[in-house]
Order: sequence, then structure tokens, then C-alpha cells
Amino acid sequence: MADDTPPGPTRVLVFGASLRGDSLNARLAALVARLVRDAGAEADLARMGEFAMPVYDGDAETAEGIPAGALALRDRIARADAMVIASPEYNASLPGGLKNAVDWVSRVRPQPFKDKHALLVSASPSMVGGNRGLWSLRIPLEHLGTRVYPDMFSLAKAHEGFTEEGDLADPALQRRLAESVAAFLQLVEADTRYVCLQRRWYEFLGDCTDAPVTQRAQD
Repeated sequence: MADDTPPGPTRVLVFGASLRGDSLNARLAALVARLVRDAGAEADLARMGEFAMPVYDGDAETAEGIPAGALALRDRIARADAMVIASPEYNASLPGGLKNAVDWVSRVRPQPFKDKHALLVSASPSMVGGNRGLWSLRIPLEHLGTRVYPDMFSLAKAHEGFTEEGDLADPALQRRLAESVAAFLQLVEADTRYVCLQRRWYEFLGDCTDAPVTQRAQD
């Protein structure tokens, strides 16, 4: 018998990827979480500091297994339909702590990044707003099968970019961020709730013989 129960709201993990206490990206993540809720979806707001894990070491993994912080982050990603990552930029790249978290979580089977939708945002005092870090973050995520949203949002001069209420000081940027979040959620909902096409998807050439049939609304 078919289950006619309507699906609940889209679940989105909003992850602030900075360890800094007074992080600009934590402020951006909090704003995104509010925009997600305003759009009718469910936001799970998390910060890097909640998921303690050592530097990835294959010998340590063999001897001690996956650390609890990585397993906890895996669970939060797995429960979500999509994720938004607010990441700082360190030396024109992604932070080492975030890359380390991706490396650890990718060791869990099944790893949760494959087929997960992701929107990348950043805030930085620099004039490029952390955009270079987002481009470098796309590489491991896309390699792991994450469907990274084409549009990214970077807030330049972020140290003076927020109001006391937590909105963006520039109304045009506030509208652009809200529109990006809304469009991203529409894609996620279309792909996870209203599938119109089934196709076989191969992430790597070696997957060709037994890759599962997956549903991709964007095909």
C-alpha cells in the first residue's frame, strides 16, 4: 500500500566551518539558518567546534577507528536533505580544520556526501570575501559526489557587513543571499520530493557495472 503521508519540510544542515569564537562565518551561518526557516525549511545550525577530531592519520584510524566527532558530523549530514557550509578562507584556500573534517567523515561507510546538495557561502574582511576558499572547497566535495550548487555567496569586508540584528548591512546583498537560499531550496525540494526522471549515474568509470539507479531532477 502506498504511503500517502506528505513529506515534512526540507531538512538543511547549516554548518559554520570556523573554530573562531567570534566568527564572521558563524554570523553568516546564523543568518542563512534564519533564511532557511523563513523559506519554510528546517535548519540544523552547527559549528565546527562541536565536532572535535584529531588530524587524520590512517594508522590512528586502523588502531582506534573513526573519532566520535567525525561520527557525530556524519550523522548530522546524513539526517539532512542538503547542507550549507559557511567557510572562512585561509591563504586563498579552505581551512585545514574543514578539510580534516571532510577527510575523516569520508572514511565512514556509507559516506554521507554522495548525492547531498550543498550551497557554499563565505564571509571575510578581504575584498574577495573568501571566494577563493569556496572554489578550493568544491574540489573534495564534488570528488565525493556532492552536488555543489553552481552559485556561491561571498561577503567582502564582512567585519563591517552585519547589522546588530544579524542581517547584512547592504540591503541588496541581503536580497541576493535570500534569493540564493530560496533558489537552492527549490532545487533540493525538486530533486528529493518531486522526482521527474530516473537515470543511471556513474561517479567513476569503475562504477559502471553496478552503480545504483539514482534520481536526478536536474538531468
